[in-house]
Amino acid sequence: MSEAKGGRAAQLKHTGLRPGWTTGACATAAATAAYTALLSGDFPDPVTITLPRGQTPAFALAVEELADGRATAGVVKDAGDDPDVTHGALVRVSVRALPPGFGVVFRAGPGVGTVTLPGLPLEVGEPAVNPVPRRMIGEHIARVAAAHGGSGDVEVTVGVDDGEEIARSTWNPRLGILGGLSVLGTTGVVVPYSCSAWIDSIRRGVDVALAAGRTHVAGCTGSTSEKTVVAEYGLPEIALLDMGDFAGAVLKYVRRHPVARLTVCGGFAKLSKLAAGHLDLHSGRSQVDKAYLARLARQGGADEALAAEVAAANTGLAALRSCQARGVPLGDLVAVAARDQALSVLRGAPVAVDVICVDRAGTVVGRSSVR
Repeated sequence: MSEAKGGRAAQLKHTGLRPGWTTGACATAAATAAYTALLSGDFPDPVTITLPRGQTPAFALAVEELADGRATAGVVKDAGDDPDVTHGALVRVSVRALPPGFGVVFRAGPGVGTVTLPGLPLEVGEPAVNPVPRRMIGEHIARVAAAHGGSGDVEVTVGVDDGEEIARSTWNPRLGILGGLSVLGTTGVVVPYSCSAWIDSIRRGVDVALAAGRTHVAGCTGSTSEKTVVAEYGLPEIALLDMGDFAGAVLKYVRRHPVARLTVCGGFAKLSKLAAGHLDLHSGRSQVDKAYLARLARQGGADEALAAEVAAANTGLAALRSCQARGVPLGDLVAVAARDQALSVLRGAPVAVDVICVDRAGTVVGRSSVR
């Protein structure tokens, strides 16, 4: 067991959280069962597959249909204890034979999206079945063909019941994946409360913005900050990155894939964490440092009484309000410090950065210049 896998296993054992299976693993299981039935007349139930890291989970079938030269199998996705929007979704895969030489051809069924913008790891017009699930399905099709005397030349149509509606709660519309969900997964396993899916969406958002020729993108901590940067700069949706708490993920990816200008916009308290050097802004992994805010307030002209009030404030926003009442520009000081931290992470990449801090109503309470 690798160090990474050992750490993950230890984490899950410690928390008691149950892992689950990706849509890609479910689609692979369904495709395997469907092609087996197409060649043999019988659906294996449960159907066992091999994941990229060697695990061999078994999946119960929820759908079995065999008629008119086509076999369809369905698997209900179990995301374990992760709050995944696709938990409980029915992944359906239909398989029909193609003439020799066609290989494995993928189609989007109902509820699976189609790529409409460049910059993703799939060509425009392709069904949103990501590269690793495609490879997994292809490998299992080949194994079934070898076991049952097939050619392995098939059309694989992947769908997800109610996928178009579920996709409205994902990044897909913003990334130009229209009509439904993406079939995802690089390991086949869903790790509860994993950051990987969100960070991967951030990266794909940068890729799509660059491919569309955008020179200015914004990393935003939420919908309020998104509205602010749209009002400030008129940025289109394709240029907005739903950064959430993962400021470091945005900065590190933009460092490797530079865009001319990056605006970071978010709540004052969250961006005070970035200003203090934290790249993960989640409340469970970093805290607002009121002593640090007090030091900034002193730099902005606060006397010792105000600095002490800031240090003792219940919240970052309360510290900000105290400074606003005395004319100390704590919001601007946080924005400048956050910008400077962002530039240090970018390590000289050709990216100009500015930072905007907002309160809960979306009012701008601090900003930096572009540097």
